[in-house]
Amino acid sequence: MARFSRVVLAGAATGLVLVVFGRTVQTQPQRTTAAVVPKSIDIPSLDLEAPLIKLGLTKNGEVELPPYDKPGVAGWYKHSAVPGEKGASVIIGHVDTKTEPAVFYKLRQLRKGQVVRVERSDGKVAEYKVDAVEQVHKDRFPATKVYVEDGLKLVTCGGRFDYARNEYVDNVIVYASPA
Repeated sequence: MARFSRVVLAGAATGLVLVVFGRTVQTQPQRTTAAVVPKSIDIPSLDLEAPLIKLGLTKNGEVELPPYDKPGVAGWYKHSAVPGEKGASVIIGHVDTKTEPAVFYKLRQLRKGQVVRVERSDGKVAEYKVDAVEQVHKDRFPATKVYVEDGLKLVTCGGRFDYARNEYVDNVIVYASPA
């Protein structure tokens, strides 16, 4: 997959957002219990079902990415809200690898009103409806909109591939509200 370094850059911006907002994003997601985590994501219109892993921050303060050697896995940013709870919930996945499509390859095909479901470890399923799909240049990543505003956000790479930098120039972001 193309390097997700601009999402990583967005993670650095997220660190700034956390500082600006007094770390409220990181410390106050509303959770039913500390042990509840999202387990999998299901997007019926894309025929996508995938397990979720926890993603944190790197030692440099950037958002971790799912492992490149597991293209069928997406990751939930553990400092965001658990899906189904109040707050911003962020799930990140790769668009492709050097040899094959990855978990969020079809993400840009989502349309307003389509359903996204996230199964949680407590057996509940958080259901969302897509509000919008946006493609933005990585230099203009909307960190506050993604990491602070309520709702589910799905993030991957998109747009043109920059071979000199070995990465996509844009991010594709899906915004969804509770159904």
